[in-house]
Amino acid sequence: MLQPDISIILIIVGLGFLAAFIDSVVGGGGLISIPALLSVGMAPSVALGTNKLASSFGSLTSAVRFTRARKVDLKLVGKLFPFVFVAAIGGACLAIILPPELLKPLVIVVLTFVLIYTLVKKDWGSVRSVKKFTIGKAIVFVLLMSGIGFYDGFLGGGTGSFMLFGLLMFGFDFLSAAGNTKVLNFASNVGGLVLFMFLNEVDYFYGIIMALSMIVGSYAGTMFALKKGVGYVKILFIIVTAILIVKNTYDYIMTLI
Repeated sequence: MLQPDISIILIIVGLGFLAAFIDSVVGGGGLISIPALLSVGMAPSVALGTNKLASSFGSLTSAVRFTRARKVDLKLVGKLFPFVFVAAIGGACLAIILPPELLKPLVIVVLTFVLIYTLVKKDWGSVRSVKKFTIGKAIVFVLLMSGIGFYDGFLGGGTGSFMLFGLLMFGFDFLSAAGNTKVLNFASNVGGLVLFMFLNEVDYFYGIIMALSMIVGSYAGTMFALKKGVGYVKILFIIVTAILIVKNTYDYIMTLI
């Protein structure tokens, strides 16, 4: 584990706040926080585990704030929470056996579809149109969110975008989808964290420091989103999804060179 250092602390606090501000609404904070942890000398596995610790606090902060603003369907996410939690543990276990890069091409394709669909459907997600789920829709919804939770444990990049998109497909508006996403993302973060803690791949000193900065960043980002409304969340969602596509494409090309 890294020794305490003021310069490392400043980097982690600053970038942790920025990552959480973005992640609090549409996900994608790992694009900032994981490279930040790697840049200060953490081993990749420790950086991932430490990020899960900090992100768990950040997603919990956002989830609580969205819940207080009545943008979370507690009955729905309460039923989904254990499925996503267990699925994330399963994904993290598989990541130990198989290289996560195997999923990169598929992730790029799906993210591209998500981006194009969001851009083409101009008024999509502007108004909440959730209807009572049939048994068939409920099963599909549980399988979809569990699959995304599994993906978060296995690879992680774009989890927030996938969850938000899935909720939009079932009739949520962008703001309520963001709120429900943060509760479910908290479940997948904690699920992955459980395994990393078991394997002793978490730097608790820097993890707690980043967690504190993420709590502040998540609170600020959530408040900003609630103030700006659906339009802001949609724009941020499009920007972050586009960045995720570029980042995953670059990473995949680098593995081929």
